[in-house]
Amino acid sequence: MNKLPIGIQSFEDLRKNRYVYVDKTEFIWELLTKGKTYFLSRPRRFGKSLFVSTIAAYFRGQKELFDGLAIAGKEAEKPAEEQWLSFPVMLFSLSGGTYAKEGGLESQLAKEIERVEYQYLQKSVKQPNDSIASWFGKVIEALYASEHRQVVVLVDEYDKPLLEPMNVSSKQEEENRSLFKSFFSVLKDEDQYLKFVFFTGVTKFSKVSIFSDLNQLNDISMADEYGAICGITQKELMENFDEEINKLAEKQNLSREETIQKLTGMYDGYHFSESSAGVYNPFSLLSAFSHRKFGRYWFETGTPTFLLRELRRSNIPVQDFSEGIRAVPAQLSDYRVHNPDPVPLYYQTGYLTIQGYDPRFDEYTLSFPNDEVEYGFLSSLIPAVRPDVNAPYTSFSASGMTACMDTGDVDTFMKMLKALLASIPCCEGKAPVQEQQWRNIIFAVFTILGQYVRAEVHSAGGRSDCIIENEKYVYIFEFKVDKPSQEALEQIETKGYAQPFAASGKQIMKIGVSISSDTGTIREWKVG
Repeated sequence: MNKLPIGIQSFEDLRKNRYVYVDKTEFIWELLTKGKTYFLSRPRRFGKSLFVSTIAAYFRGQKELFDGLAIAGKEAEKPAEEQWLSFPVMLFSLSGGTYAKEGGLESQLAKEIERVEYQYLQKSVKQPNDSIASWFGKVIEALYASEHRQVVVLVDEYDKPLLEPMNVSSKQEEENRSLFKSFFSVLKDEDQYLKFVFFTGVTKFSKVSIFSDLNQLNDISMADEYGAICGITQKELMENFDEEINKLAEKQNLSREETIQKLTGMYDGYHFSESSAGVYNPFSLLSAFSHRKFGRYWFETGTPTFLLRELRRSNIPVQDFSEGIRAVPAQLSDYRVHNPDPVPLYYQTGYLTIQGYDPRFDEYTLSFPNDEVEYGFLSSLIPAVRPDVNAPYTSFSASGMTACMDTGDVDTFMKMLKALLASIPCCEGKAPVQEQQWRNIIFAVFTILGQYVRAEVHSAGGRSDCIIENEKYVYIFEFKVDKPSQEALEQIETKGYAQPFAASGKQIMKIGVSISSDTGTIREWKVG
């Protein structure tokens, strides 16, 4: 088996220790030949830090690390005296540090300035009254004078100092923003001394200095030509991981074709522009190969608490995440703090991705990228829409509930669903549970069961709450909060929700469900 670079963020470490490397250096060459200052947004664990480290190694002239890679061929075409030149590099890695306390951001920025001074200048150019911003500018100019070459500035995970204090300390959040504005606005004044500038992050905050003051920064996050700059394409999968695919297939007792199909469904499907190729989540893909098991590796590495909080606040019908949310480009390129629209945050963090594009209206359709994200997200849904939860899924039996749906045993299924909902305790003093919240919960349960689920399905008479369809049965559900189940059943009849399935040859089961906001679970149901 090849050595898999799970969690490796150092290009030098990766190459010297002979880990598998999916060659992305052609993108570095493209960036160099087309511009000078860039911003790239990608979800966490998608290879941003490794890409930044690769850029740093290239500008440091570490030729031996690039043997056999695409950019080495490009360098060979240059005049001999221009090949593998070394430039002074300042790399601000902001993934570390503590930013919710005073001085945390300034301390992290100062560490890199001090490192560069020690490496290149062997002295400090800081004067007693210098702010960190003016110190930064003086170091750039001193590096240029000392090395006789322009300076490369790389900023990895720029948004960490803005996200960390959010909802913890509004005062610290504002102080960090102010420091960003003064510090990185220096780059605009020092432009003549700069060779290359590259920022990465998960979220692109509008109204932040690097995007307003540093207005020449080119955002390539949704550019077609850079759609595969991070992540792994299908072609790269087949070229680099042939042995890993075979070993995974053997372990899971699947054919090679079945294994590839499963990998595609679980981890592929990210699109960062309307026409870019789909890419796999690299962390999950490599983890599956390492463990020789399909799992929700990416989703389990982080707790999307702030995302779920946004979902509860915005009350988006959860079925829209599966069936498609429409958004215009301007929505996706910026995230504004306290914006009531959470869609850009869900897109930038990787829980939604581009699945379609309508050029007539310049409008995207967004949905879950793959099964890992969908089922992981829906498994976390109940705590989002029911903030009083403290015991998720204690009575949930996926196999038992699925067996009931396969055999038409509605009463047993409903008893199990009732037990599941009852295991989520109500909290006194909370606002009454809304009908939309229950639809979200039940939609999540049915989707996790692996059924073919459609919620709020349109028909000539209106919209049904939820329809489950398998090989033998069509289940039509209508939910009512604090109203009789008979009223729900009558709505199915009067609205004609069953008519589209009359010619299907399947048995149609109509289920009216009454939910009590007092007890927090199903009160009764009737089958028609």
